Amino acid sequence: MTDFQTIRAGERTIAVRKDVRVPMRDGVELAVDAYQDQDEKPRPALIAMSAYGKELQALALTMPPQRRPSPMWDGCIEAGDIVRVVEEGYVHVIGDVRGTGDSGGTMIGNYNFGGVPQGQDLYDLVEWVAAQPWCDGNVGMIGISYFGSMQVLAAAERPPHLKAIFVSGGHFDFYETTYHGGVMWFMPRAAREGRGGDSGIAHTNVTSRMQALHSPEELKKRVDERLKDPDVAAWPNLVHVLKYPKNREFWFDIVMNELDGEWYEERNPVNLARDIDIPVYLQIDQGRGWTVDGHIELFDVLKGPKKLDIGSYPPMQSRPWVEEHDTMFRWYEYWLKGVDNGIMDEPAVSVFVEGSREVVTAEQWPPKEVEYTALHLRPRHKLSFAPERMGVEHAAPDGFYQAPLTVTDRVEILDWSTEPFEEPTELIGAGAAHLFVEIDQPDTNLILRLWDEAPGGKRQLITSGFLKASHRELDDERTTEGNPYHPHTRAVPVEPGAIEEYVVRLYPFATTFRPGHRLVTELSNDEPLSDAHNALLPPDAFHLPVGRPVTHKIYRDAAHPSRLVLPFTVR
Repeated sequence: MTDFQTIRAGERTIAVRKDVRVPMRDGVELAVDAYQDQDEKPRPALIAMSAYGKELQALALTMPPQRRPSPMWDGCIEAGDIVRVVEEGYVHVIGDVRGTGDSGGTMIGNYNFGGVPQGQDLYDLVEWVAAQPWCDGNVGMIGISYFGSMQVLAAAERPPHLKAIFVSGGHFDFYETTYHGGVMWFMPRAAREGRGGDSGIAHTNVTSRMQALHSPEELKKRVDERLKDPDVAAWPNLVHVLKYPKNREFWFDIVMNELDGEWYEERNPVNLARDIDIPVYLQIDQGRGWTVDGHIELFDVLKGPKKLDIGSYPPMQSRPWVEEHDTMFRWYEYWLKGVDNGIMDEPAVSVFVEGSREVVTAEQWPPKEVEYTALHLRPRHKLSFAPERMGVEHAAPDGFYQAPLTVTDRVEILDWSTEPFEEPTELIGAGAAHLFVEIDQPDTNLILRLWDEAPGGKRQLITSGFLKASHRELDDERTTEGNPYHPHTRAVPVEPGAIEEYVVRLYPFATTFRPGHRLVTELSNDEPLSDAHNALLPPDAFHLPVGRPVTHKIYRDAAHPSRLVLPFTVR
């Protein structure tokens, strides 16, 4: 007698075991659903685990894939195409991590960092799945974003039956996931708390780690101190979260930890990845620079067989997620089914180059030799390969005044652009912006966005960079030409009226400027809440605005060589 039920998905009938209870070593039970073909033949299993609710993932059976800016797009439906997984000959195991959905236990802090290590539960789950009669003992994992991060945490624990993973769009450096250049990013609020259209975590039993660590009296002092930041104090939702954290536990913890350090580093997947020796395929699309950066950083530390695939713009995949399945099944056909399909004979790194729309392959990142070259900010909003020769008395600074968004909806933007390129010009890698800036407040944001502008004015974002002025300190040992490194372990207020050099890291990118196209760089201290790029991102995927009025002067004269340092490929 079978222990499954059958469901219809289009023209196919699928067997599903619903709400299977999986025991963890501490006695807590996790809930999973297992989808497979009806014949009950043992097959390799692909596990998808998250806090977003396994029932939400089942919408992949009935909802056509949605692309941004569809209002039906939901960032949390990320476990993959259930029907396709079954058709390809796998068992699709979709479950809820502890403290969420139908699983037991308590989740303490973001990714349960403060409770039972997430990787420990995943180890137990992998080994349980491998022992089931419907699994042939070969296990991989599936899913993007949160699901991708879970794959790295699982692999770092080295469960014997986890043979390979395929990670797309994961978040790895957890500080960089929530603070870009020290500037708070609101997207984790949507993913964790369900704000702005995302379903968010399927809370059942979650606890703030900060509240577990500190007494109410100590926590009140910390909250009062955090509210002294005018950026935080000016944003209603953050005031509410800090004053009334119940049911917003994860977001409360993130807001309370604005500096990097032990809080984020103790279970940073990039650190844990040094223990991974199974095959890892990393895939990420251009347009969200911090995730491209994280995949490259993870790729560099992995010891075993590995691949890095950087895909094309736009930045967000469909929900339910269906992209990359062809490549993923080739990967698992090789590592879980033992079919030599040639995937390991292909180069380790594959990069889609915007503009030329070519794919460049190599064994390392960047895939080509690059030469870092400066483009100088010049008067009249120009970018030039030649530096400015005039002093400040003749090359007077550019400037802008930004009022808080509490009193205006206008975001002021300065821009500089090159002359049209006369021949195809390729850039691949990270970059830096060296800006000499004077402000009249102790802090501000510096937000840079670089665009490819076509002759008719149509634009596509190629990369971005963020830096909170008080986080300007550099780690000199880790900083290299075109690739600055900010530790973000302390905030140093700016002396109002002083001219400071700020080195803003530009996230990795790959593009070719075609003849007639210009490179345009924009500088602001807030970002537009809606434009051609941001409309493609999830709801709430913008950054905390500056909560005080700030006047900015950008010096770009002979004594203050403000410039972009960019990775031009060597022919």
